[in-house]
Amino acid sequence: MKKEDKGIIIERIASVLKEYTHFYLADTATLNAEKTSELRRVCNKQDIRLMVVKNTLLKKALDSLEGDYSPLYPSLKGSTSIMFSNTGNAPAKLIKSFGKDGIPSLKAAYVEENFYVGANYLDALVNIKSKNELIADIVALLQSPAKNVVSALQSGGNIIHGVLKTLGER
Repeated sequence: MKKEDKGIIIERIASVLKEYTHFYLADTATLNAEKTSELRRVCNKQDIRLMVVKNTLLKKALDSLEGDYSPLYPSLKGSTSIMFSNTGNAPAKLIKSFGKDGIPSLKAAYVEENFYVGANYLDALVNIKSKNELIADIVALLQSPAKNVVSALQSGGNIIHGVLKTLGER
């Protein structure tokens, strides 16, 4: 491959890395063509972009970005596929559901500005909540006491009304 071609590929990888907030490094080398096509279809349905890259080009693309991505470098061995997503746990759920036999396997991930190196983090990554999910949980927690007060006031009003009505009828 020519040096100019490598430069173009590095720039393309770097631009995609800037475009997405989360990415996962997975090993998909043992997937056959049929399974790879199926994985790509599932990724497209879930707004996950799948890209197979050369490790050296990915490392150079990571070096060209702001920030230190060196914790991911030991994972750049063998065949590497990158799963890009703007939802932090979507690729983890896909890897877990698609890879019942450990294929594709998680090598590393960059999620919510943290590094997760190794397949042992897959369950933790599946359970990570996105920013929107956390905001929804907080709003629900804040609404709960207000709803309790309103329902107590409404039910208390009905009880008092019932007592007054009974007394009025006597």
